[in-house]
Amino acid sequence: MLKFLLNRLKDLIPTLVGVSLLSFFLVRMVPGDPVMLLLGERGADPVVYQEMKENLGLNKPILMQYGSFVGNALQGDLGKSIISKRPVIEEFFGRFPATLELGISALLFAMIIGIPLGIIAALYRGRFFDYFLMGGSLIGYSMPIFWWGLILIIVFSVTLGLTPVSGRINVIFEVQNFTGFYLIDTLFDQELIEFEGYAPFRSALSHLILPAVAMGTIPLAVIARMTRSSMLEVLSEDYIRTARAKGLPYKRIILIHALRNALIPIITVMGLMFGSIITGAILTETIFSWPGIGKWLVASINARDYPVIQGGVLFIATMIVLINISVDFLYAIVNPKMRKA
Repeated sequence: MLKFLLNRLKDLIPTLVGVSLLSFFLVRMVPGDPVMLLLGERGADPVVYQEMKENLGLNKPILMQYGSFVGNALQGDLGKSIISKRPVIEEFFGRFPATLELGISALLFAMIIGIPLGIIAALYRGRFFDYFLMGGSLIGYSMPIFWWGLILIIVFSVTLGLTPVSGRINVIFEVQNFTGFYLIDTLFDQELIEFEGYAPFRSALSHLILPAVAMGTIPLAVIARMTRSSMLEVLSEDYIRTARAKGLPYKRIILIHALRNALIPIITVMGLMFGSIITGAILTETIFSWPGIGKWLVASINARDYPVIQGGVLFIATMIVLINISVDFLYAIVNPKMRKA
């Protein structure tokens, strides 16, 4: 198992090198000068402009700038934001819990609904329920996040008034940051519970519902279709027919024998979907004003904040690669044959 894990980890280095090259050079191809944006009206003074450019290290040759970026990154320093003057790592981890809470909630929503729907569709193959579920999943997969998010806001926030439009929690509540997950922090903040009861938790939950549904709809559709396909393949195997012939309970055959063997492609899809959920957070967080890394990166791109863009993209890429490695590791646990791959 250790050898299997080390073989997967060695792919991490070339991937991150490629990501660092792309994030560093592509962002500099975007029109706009960060120094001019920072100085504003004072940018007309060439002395001030050159001084600011030198302070930010943007006057050095491009390859020297990249070398400094990589060298500092290897030491855990991704530089400071041009706008806020705060370390990129500090800003990233200050916002990452919000994105992670949203991403996990979206994936749980997709799993809890998608897997049962896929199983039911497989059991009723070729019937109305199968066509209805798979047609619905196709529609869900086809909807752009920005359009679907706006529809949810119009229906549930504006028209019905059931959920808030934006943010993580009502501004009247001040939550102590224990984990960064408001659903957890609002339950463990005894002082807040003493004065406000469970109203902060309900507020955090109501703010989370719409962005989680918007972000989790596409993964839900993919997981449902993959579960159906994998279950159909497994249900046609000889050992399932043997289990039926032995008179085993139908629920046991479906949930233990069939579902467990169908899990490998489902785990793959869930792992890949979690990576896409994190990248999809950019649109979702912008629509719902969710204070995570997606909204942070959009603001940084608009401000041409090079250190933030480079560091944020590198962190996200690292996380996605580690997620894929974790998926491979789960592969090896579920199916020991995969350990030799």
